[in-house]
Amino acid sequence: MQLDIDSRDGGLLITPQGRLTMVSARSFKEQVAEKIQSSSGSVTVIDLSQVEFIDSSGLGALVACLKTARQGGGDLRLAAPSEQVTMILAMTNLDRVLRPRATVAEAFGD
Repeated sequence: MQLDIDSRDGGLLITPQGRLTMVSARSFKEQVAEKIQSSSGSVTVIDLSQVEFIDSSGLGALVACLKTARQGGGDLRLAAPSEQVTMILAMTNLDRVLRPRATVAEAFGD
């Protein structure tokens, strides 16, 4: 899985590409946590528009990243999830915790 990481005014934009599965979840979680900790107290938006598939390990990584962000005084928001990711978030009720937004701009705007 490839990650694009950009600093933005008011936060961090992380754009993973590919599949967020058992194979890539650990590396994803470690890289994102490192970036979140170095930008303490800001909003982190994960743009899921290029994630074609997510499994339970990927969901666990997102929850761990949310925890890391909140412990540092910041927040983590999801943006533009694909249909498959939206369905998985809804089936697991994680859409209530992670509350995905339709666009990156909307995620930064809250």
